[in-house]
Amino acid sequence: MNANSRLIAGRLYRVAEAVLAAMMALMFAVFILQIAFRYLLNLPIGWTNEVSVILWIWLVLWGAAFVIREEEEIRFDLFYASAGPRVRRVMFLAAAAALIVLYTISLPAVFDYVTFMKVEHTAYLKFRFDWVFSIYLVFVVATLVRYLWLSWRTAFGPAPKRPDPTEMGSGT
Repeated sequence: MNANSRLIAGRLYRVAEAVLAAMMALMFAVFILQIAFRYLLNLPIGWTNEVSVILWIWLVLWGAAFVIREEEEIRFDLFYASAGPRVRRVMFLAAAAALIVLYTISLPAVFDYVTFMKVEHTAYLKFRFDWVFSIYLVFVVATLVRYLWLSWRTAFGPAPKRPDPTEMGSGT
């Protein structure tokens, strides 16, 4: 990647992180509001639960699509970490190919289901379910693009680095 591409990618990543942080802050605020109304005012309100659930769905899938880096993904890497560079390359490409094939096969059905859900609405705020679940389409497409790019980079570039448990973060 050249310098301009890295700069743009860095900015997009920071925007994605900011969106994720805003969703988390909003979910926390709604959660606190729900507790205050229920236990301090003895006036339970249902829309706060609905907003919390929708935000949870969105922040998990948004974060998985745009914020979590490949090395931060949770995986069983006992064999992967002990393998040599060529075997790691083959293992990564096999896993990526499986993911790409399965997500590509499922994409038309997922699209049909999400668009079909426009007939249903949430209980309190009457949000259409196609809008609520549209983040899953974004997640699938972003994951496909990511793994196509990672597969290309792995196939024609250096082998994936050996995971170092001393450098791994929590993914947050």
